[in-house]
Amino acid sequence: MNTLILENEDFLNGNTVKLYGRRAKHILEIKKLTIGSTINAGLINGNLGTATVKSIGSMLVILEVSLKDKPPAPLSLSLVIALPRPKVLKKILQTAASLGIKKIYLINSWKVEKSYWQTHQLSEKNIREQLLLGLEQSCETVIPEVIIKKRFKPFIEDEIESIIKDSFALIAHPNETIFDSEKIKKNIVLAIGPEGGFTEYEFNKFIEAGFKQISLGKRIQKVETVIPLLVGKLRY
Repeated sequence: MNTLILENEDFLNGNTVKLYGRRAKHILEIKKLTIGSTINAGLINGNLGTATVKSIGSMLVILEVSLKDKPPAPLSLSLVIALPRPKVLKKILQTAASLGIKKIYLINSWKVEKSYWQTHQLSEKNIREQLLLGLEQSCETVIPEVIIKKRFKPFIEDEIESIIKDSFALIAHPNETIFDSEKIKKNIVLAIGPEGGFTEYEFNKFIEAGFKQISLGKRIQKVETVIPLLVGKLRY
C-alpha cells in the first residue's frame, strides 16, 4: 500500500477519519505506524495528500487528513479485453487501475470459457476491490469504470462505433510487423484478445469496425504481460 485510499463514509468530520478492517490492519501490522506517523492518502475520486495517525485502538485507527493535491491526469487510453480466467482478471484490473486507465470493457470471445462468466470475481464488489488495490499501488484516486459485455456480435456491430469515435482504435494481434506508435497523438482504444489472439472472424470484425493491428511480434504473450508492454509502448 503506497497510498491509503479513503471512502467518504470513513470521515467522522471534515478532516478526521476512522478505519477498521483491512486498511487498519495494514497500517498497524504491515506499515507498523504509531501515533504521529504519516502515510500518503487520497479520497476516492478526489484529492491526494497525507494522513497522520492520531489514535490507535484494537484494529481501529483514527487519522487526521490533509488532501490538497490533484490526482495524476488519466491515461487517454481505454481497454477492450476478452474476459480472462478469474485469477488473471484480478491482476488485469489492478494493473489497469495503477496505469491510470479509466475505462475497461470486458467482452466475450469464442475462446472465453463459459465458466468464466460465472465467477464471483465479476461481482461489483470484487471488481471494485481489485481496482482499489491498483489505486493504492500507484498513488492514484480516480477509479476506472468497468463495463461488462457478454455478447460479442452486438457489441462489435452496435456499440463499438460510438466507443472508438474520435479515438485511434488498435487491436493487439500476433504478427511479424511491429506497429510504429510514434504516429499516435490522440485518445486510444486498445482491444486485446485471449492468449493467442481473437479468432479470425473476431479479428476481421474489429478491422471492419476501423481498428488497426498492433503487434509485439510473433511471440504469444500472456494477457497480463501484454497490457503494460503495449501501454508503455503507446503512451510512455
